[in-house]
Amino acid sequence: MKEFNTTGICNPQKHYMVDISQRLVEIKKLVDAGKYFCINRARQYGKTTTLSALRKYLLPEYEVISLSFQGIGQSGFDTEEKFVQEFCRLIKKERFAGVFIPDKIYTQIENYYERTNNQVRLGQLFDTLSEWCAYAKKPIILMIDEIDTASNNQVFLDFLAQLRNAYLEREGKGIPAFQSVILAGVTDVRHLKVK
Repeated sequence: MKEFNTTGICNPQKHYMVDISQRLVEIKKLVDAGKYFCINRARQYGKTTTLSALRKYLLPEYEVISLSFQGIGQSGFDTEEKFVQEFCRLIKKERFAGVFIPDKIYTQIENYYERTNNQVRLGQLFDTLSEWCAYAKKPIILMIDEIDTASNNQVFLDFLAQLRNAYLEREGKGIPAFQSVILAGVTDVRHLKVK
C-alpha cells in the first residue's frame, strides 16, 4: 500500500508521487550539453528525489558522483583544509555506491583525507579531480545536494570559484573537468553571501 512521504527520498513503489520522467529527460539535455547548473526549490519539492532518480537515469552513460553537504558538519567548513578533507571523505564513500575511482586517484583522495599536517588545498583537490576526469571511462557528473548547509561560508564560495574555473578551463583550454555539475538547495547560489 502506498503512502505520502514528506521526510526524504520518494520511492514510486512505496510512495505517491508525481511522474518525473519528463523532468529527467529535460535535465539530461543540460547534462549532455555539459552545463553546470542549480536546482533550487523550497523544502519538500522533490529536489533530493529528483537527484536520486537522475543518478539512476544517467548511470548508463555517465559516472555519477552524488554527494550531500548535509554530510559535512559546520567545522568541516572552518578552513580550506578541513573542507578538502571532508569533501574527500564523501568521495571515498562513493565507492560503496558503485562509483569507479581509479586506484591512483583513490590514493590521492585518501592521502588528502588522512593528512595530519592540514596542508592540502582546494587547488590540489581540483588538480586530482581533473586527472580523474581525464582517465575516466565515462564522463563524470558531480551532483551536490543540500548546498545550503555551506551557505554564508567563504570556503564554500572558494569551492564554487574552483568549479567555475574548472568549467572555464574545460571550455577555453580543453583541460579535463566534470561533464556537468548540478547543485541543489533551497537557496540559489547566486544569492549566497558571506556573513
